[in-house]
Amino acid sequence: MSAARKAARAGRFIVLEGLDGAGTTTQTERLAAALRTDGHAVVTTREPSDGPVGTQLRQALTGRLGLPHGRGPLAPETLALLFAADRTDHLHARVLPALEEGKVVLCDRYVLSSLAYQGASLPMAWVDTVNAHAVSPDLTLFVGVDPKVAARRRASRGGPAELFEADEAQRRIAKQYLKAIALREKRERIVRIDGELSVEAVTDACLMEVRRVLARKR
Repeated sequence: MSAARKAARAGRFIVLEGLDGAGTTTQTERLAAALRTDGHAVVTTREPSDGPVGTQLRQALTGRLGLPHGRGPLAPETLALLFAADRTDHLHARVLPALEEGKVVLCDRYVLSSLAYQGASLPMAWVDTVNAHAVSPDLTLFVGVDPKVAARRRASRGGPAELFEADEAQRRIAKQYLKAIALREKRERIVRIDGELSVEAVTDACLMEVRRVLARKR
């Protein structure tokens, strides 16, 4: 086991995953508030990160960064490698330091997102391999919603559409998520949460799973 992976075990690393519109950002914020009330030191973060590579990725996802001379978006392989590079930077700059201090890190998206989103246009095994360096979470909460429900939520919040937010793409990605979960749940703990419940009920379900992990001794 690498030093990075050993270091990660000092705190707890919790990831929230789901389609765009599943509510992972809202649930990350609500979980953080509840855990702080419980007395835990909590760090919230996200991927793409706010670091140098993550900032470029966000530009690519909104169409502001692409091939020279307007030749189109970045190739799927380029995006996948950028996500993996951002993950490396994110781990070393933000996640691992917080875990070394014994904090609870709540991350909005992580490796499952790469497997589902980039795995929709690339071999999932290859995407998995380029993310082999990533520290495994103590718990991943997959907030599941029907793609139609997610589409309605995206429409209601407004704003410019991102690269993967087209309804057809989200339906394909929903299927990829199930494949990604089947691949990863053999080596890490993944719990499915019904994301179509009320916001409060989803938080309660997530919180129950997180508290279970926090109560468990190493």
